[in-house]
Amino acid sequence: MHELSLCQSAVEVIQQQAARHHAARVTGVWLEIGALSCVEENAVRFSFDSVCRGTVAQGCELHIAIKPAQAWCWDCSRVVDVVSQDARCPVCSGARLRIENGDMLVVKSIEVE
Repeated sequence: MHELSLCQSAVEVIQQQAARHHAARVTGVWLEIGALSCVEENAVRFSFDSVCRGTVAQGCELHIAIKPAQAWCWDCSRVVDVVSQDARCPVCSGARLRIENGDMLVVKSIEVE
């Protein structure tokens, strides 16, 4: 379950930012998860809640957005959004795609008191 280690890293970043801005409490966190990250949203929610215990982020509201991956289509020479490794180009239906991104988990924003 790599979601636990990802959440631990995210909470470290959140705590660092909260300390940097002298925040007493984190009330909201916005995460962006790449569509190709092989991360289960429910596992992230469970793990995040667990690793937040005893930190300034305990009890905060977690917001998750799934971001499509981007790929270069060799057939129509366009950058397109894809949501799976075996996707076809949504423009030309070509199968020759080079995946460019979409395997990340990013802390996009935090809300503090």
